[in-house]
Amino acid sequence: MLFKNILVPSDLSNKSFHAFKIAMDMAKKYDSKITLLTCIQVDAWHHKFYDSRADDELLKKQKKIIATYIKKLEALANNSNISMKSQILRSVSVVKDITTYAKSRKFDLIVMGSHGRTGVDKLILGSVANGVIQKSSCPVLIIK
Repeated sequence: MLFKNILVPSDLSNKSFHAFKIAMDMAKKYDSKITLLTCIQVDAWHHKFYDSRADDELLKKQKKIIATYIKKLEALANNSNISMKSQILRSVSVVKDITTYAKSRKFDLIVMGSHGRTGVDKLILGSVANGVIQKSSCPVLIIK
C-alpha cells in the first residue's frame, strides 16, 4: 500500500510535533504529500446573553499562535523537499472533523500523536486519537 496523501492532525503538542516528523520520514519514503490539520475547538452552545466578541478575540490569538507553528513545520518540510499544506478548522467535534476531512479528501493515512494532554485531563476529556482510530475510514498511525 502506498501512502501518497498523509494527514497530520496537530494540537501543537510535543506528541503532534513528533508525529509530524514521522510523517515527514514516511513522505520521503513514499514521495507523499503532507497536510497539517489543526482544529480550533469552539463552544457548541451559548445562551442568548453570550457575547461572541470574546470568542472572536480568542480565535484571533489562537490563529496567530498556530500560524507561527505552521511556519516552523513548513520550513522543516521545505528543507526536506516535502510538499506540505495546512488547514485550520473551527471545530465543535474534533474527532468528527478530522475523520470527515480525511474521508472527503481521500487521505491514504492519518499520522497523529497519541494525545496532547496528560494526567487527569486525558482521563476526563477522553482521547481524540482513540476516536479517530474508531471512526476513520483509512489507516491511522498513532505515535507515542
